[in-house]
Amino acid sequence: MNDIQKTIKSFLEKFEIDKQDLVYLVAFSGGFDSMCLLDCLKKLTTNKIVAIHLNHNWRGEESKNEELNCKNFCSSIGVEFYSETLDENVPHTETAARDARYLFFERCAKHFNSTVVFTAHNKNDNAETLIYRIAKGTGISGLQGIAENRGIYYRPLLNICRKDIEKYCQKYNLTPNSDSSNTNTKYKRNFIRSKILPELQTINDNIINSINNLSSIAKEETEIVEEYLTYTLEKITENDKIKTKKFINLSSAMQKRIIYNMFIEQNLDYDREKILNIKNFIIENSTSKSGTKCSLTKDLWIFVNQKFIEIISNKASNDIYFHITKEGIYENNGFIFEIEKHSNNINNFPKDTENTAYVNLVEPLNYEIRTRKDGDIFYPLGLDGKQKLKKFLNGKKIPNHEKNNLLFLVQGNEILWAIGLGISEKIKVIDKPTHKLKFYKKEDK
Repeated sequence: MNDIQKTIKSFLEKFEIDKQDLVYLVAFSGGFDSMCLLDCLKKLTTNKIVAIHLNHNWRGEESKNEELNCKNFCSSIGVEFYSETLDENVPHTETAARDARYLFFERCAKHFNSTVVFTAHNKNDNAETLIYRIAKGTGISGLQGIAENRGIYYRPLLNICRKDIEKYCQKYNLTPNSDSSNTNTKYKRNFIRSKILPELQTINDNIINSINNLSSIAKEETEIVEEYLTYTLEKITENDKIKTKKFINLSSAMQKRIIYNMFIEQNLDYDREKILNIKNFIIENSTSKSGTKCSLTKDLWIFVNQKFIEIISNKASNDIYFHITKEGIYENNGFIFEIEKHSNNINNFPKDTENTAYVNLVEPLNYEIRTRKDGDIFYPLGLDGKQKLKKFLNGKKIPNHEKNNLLFLVQGNEILWAIGLGISEKIKVIDKPTHKLKFYKKEDK
């Protein structure tokens, strides 16, 4: 077993993808990198391997010949081959090509029922990526370079230099494709490979390893930052919302880092200007009682009031509904409602904010749990007379975007329990309760 094969074997073990029941998909262009990877995997494992090839259809007969070479190589080593050809109308740009490739990989993963797609990125690719990101502007996270694993994608050659891959192909008489577009410096990565890296090698002839060392350091530094960030968020977060006052008291650098994480978690494009704009928006609205929101996308906003900061969307809330006709446990869309007989004295009643209540209900039971409707009324405990539900919620200073997600125990249009907010005078306990109510998410059980 040679060094590259040992590296790949260790990689499979490290990520626990050396199980024989896994279907391995290999992104196979037929170049040196992917041919080396495919050949090694075939020699190392007995797993089912499928080489998946996307013909970008940019170079006519040359592209067809490369696809044929890939197919013939797979046939010679006993590996299944699958290919698709892009429509000629797909733009001939690096971004369009990359997007098309990954959509192709996703389709293949579903088609072959696979959770493992290997790509043949190597140490040189990682160096080129870092140079590109530095030229475009990046932070420590960007300096981490290409990840060894992200989702279904695995990159076992990431610590192997291109020259060692080429030596492997020569040693085992492999005949990779030679893509003529790789010499076209109008493509940024080709320009970096053929123009920038040679110039940097005049300063440091070990430049590939040095840049990869920078990548490793950035990963370690990011781990430290993420560890501290997690600790900080735990201290300033409540129910997945950031406490506004706690956020305001953080350093400016930490504030920007938390906002950066919000963009990443929502898969949003970002730059320094956007992060600073959101930071200023939060500070300017940190004393607002009713709250205000700032658009991030067509369907996504950041909401700020004097209590909380959160990301909100206009997506419809889950259709949660229960029809309560007897004691027992009811479950719907990941939520659980429990109602049980209860006749003992209660010394300490739950707070209004708790999702548990002791009440007097009239039998036979005929109640609903649902979201609000126009015309709903409420007799809040301790107050004389009825209120429109809208007035009650406004008095509780419930932000508008949360109102449609609240759930209520109702009879007709009368609210009997605003879950997490309070019960009605109509079901209050005079002596002993008739029932205990409890509402929670299934995952919190």
